[in-house]
Amino acid sequence: MADKGAAEGVRPSVYGFGIGVSDLERSNAFYTELLGMKRVMDFSLSHMDEIVLLYPDGGSSLVLMHWTDGSTRDYSNNPVKIVVRLEDPKAAADRIREAGYRIIREPEPAPEVGGFVVGFAKDPDGYLVELLDAKQS
Repeated sequence: MADKGAAEGVRPSVYGFGIGVSDLERSNAFYTELLGMKRVMDFSLSHMDEIVLLYPDGGSSLVLMHWTDGSTRDYSNNPVKIVVRLEDPKAAADRIREAGYRIIREPEPAPEVGGFVVGFAKDPDGYLVELLDAKQS
């Protein structure tokens, strides 16, 4: 049975996902300056502000969300993993480290995943960011 609301020729996919962040501009800088994403849209809603990020070649968008309604939010060290494919994960890890953020695992071949290059870092709010080599994934 076809979805009558779906655009013709559009296949189901994860279009984007959002994470709550304590400082929109700081998180925007992390994902754009250190990981190469582009800021494509901003929203100012009645209860939150959002920045939408996307890689130039597409993929799922990442929505940075900050609540402005006075509600109490826990923005730090939530059990979330953001997986990115990069041309040079080692260079990205160096940029992340130089910017003062934590590298959990240096990007290197991981036997448990068939020798693919895998690294891990923490973003400004402590979200785990998995750094994969785009040439292998």
